[in-house]
Amino acid sequence: MTLHIPFDNSYARLPQGFFAPQRPTRVKAPSLIAFNHALAEELQIHGTDDPALAALFAGNALPEGATPIAQNYAGHQFGQFNPQLGDGRAVLLGEVIDRNGLRRDIQLKGSGPTPFARRGDGRAWLGPVLREYVVSEAMHALDVPTTRALAATRTGEEVYRDQPLPGAVLTRVASSHIRVGTFQVFAAQRDYDTLQTLFDYTQGRHYPEAHTPSDLLAEVCDRQTRLVAQWMSLGFIHGVMNTDNCTLSGETIDYGPCAFLDAYHPEKRFSSIDRFGRYAYAAQADIILWNMAQLATALVPLTDDQDKAVKDFTEIIHASADTLRAEWTRRFAAKLGISEPEPEDAQLVSDLLGLMQSGASDFTNTFRSLLDGAPRDQIADRVGFDRWHVRWQERIRSEPDPQALMAASNPVLIPRNHRIEEMIAAAVQGDDSLFHRLNAALANPFEANPDFEDLRRAPTTQEEVTATFCGT
Repeated sequence: MTLHIPFDNSYARLPQGFFAPQRPTRVKAPSLIAFNHALAEELQIHGTDDPALAALFAGNALPEGATPIAQNYAGHQFGQFNPQLGDGRAVLLGEVIDRNGLRRDIQLKGSGPTPFARRGDGRAWLGPVLREYVVSEAMHALDVPTTRALAATRTGEEVYRDQPLPGAVLTRVASSHIRVGTFQVFAAQRDYDTLQTLFDYTQGRHYPEAHTPSDLLAEVCDRQTRLVAQWMSLGFIHGVMNTDNCTLSGETIDYGPCAFLDAYHPEKRFSSIDRFGRYAYAAQADIILWNMAQLATALVPLTDDQDKAVKDFTEIIHASADTLRAEWTRRFAAKLGISEPEPEDAQLVSDLLGLMQSGASDFTNTFRSLLDGAPRDQIADRVGFDRWHVRWQERIRSEPDPQALMAASNPVLIPRNHRIEEMIAAAVQGDDSLFHRLNAALANPFEANPDFEDLRRAPTTQEEVTATFCGT
């Protein structure tokens, strides 16, 4: 075997309560769908022409130096606390130090049941694996902090959901898999020594300047609120913002029933399990603050003066709401070519969004049309748009280069939901060409390319995706 992954597995050196040792379950006939060679180079992985890649990334063989574990965590799921979750179908192979000196996790997702599987089969079917591969890599190209996809592998076995479906394994890369729920599990158990160990580890790995729980909370809040504002500026809906899907590193993680807006509506949701819109598009701004409050609650036992800590943490959460609003305004103002937004620019953005909502305008194409021309064609209320357009042109008259800022803020291409579903349907029939085409197109989302012009089109009524589904 020529593949070499330079593992240095610090999480596996933590006390046993953090994880359960777990080897991946072997599969029948692994075959490689995709391997991300550019990411492998970044991770300093060598020997990537090894013919055994499929066996390695399906879990049939362990690379030298791996210490496979399933991580322990809890979480609030749709507002209800579950004190015991954990990696039910994922195995962390280990960590590497990438070429930039950053520690990164390498994890197999869909690699079989673990002690945390909760009667699940521990497997993933092909659709969610390809969805996460495409969307996470697209998010990276959009400059959104995110987990990455290193490989996707067929297992040669069927997974049973409502029908037999082809099985697959995703190899995921993350700055870490430490979640809000990781802190919650030890706080709920009142295991404060282990909670302190987790704090020390997280501080050392992600926030070396955060010496106190207040420092750590403020840093995580800053990253997460900025992340969600960036999601919203791209029309992204995570779909399942449970606290176990919320990282301490500030990366987007767990692309289950995620989706991008087509027609703009602030209450839009796609997730089939989000019956009441808890994680709808606009609700994400409130939910991230709620999640940060749960992290704050878990950190309180680590403080000497808990009454003071509650007061301090409450102020941090309230300040984070201001950060999110400011970042939302900054991101959306940039989409209009405004480099230094003023307070009134939030109203300019909101007025355009209102016009888009009233006419069910396509989110991505409307913003891009402001740069490329013919924006009137995207808005049903043309009289209202003309009035808005005059205000906008007056506002950007003094901007040094609004076109360049808009070009860098408004993608041409996003992973459109109907294209994702089309890709999955083809792959189930053994045709991976649409998967590879989407990856190629979305690698440069801000560039217009005539070869991918068809991927810009909003869905027809018949093509519109109304619901997305988790893979479990």
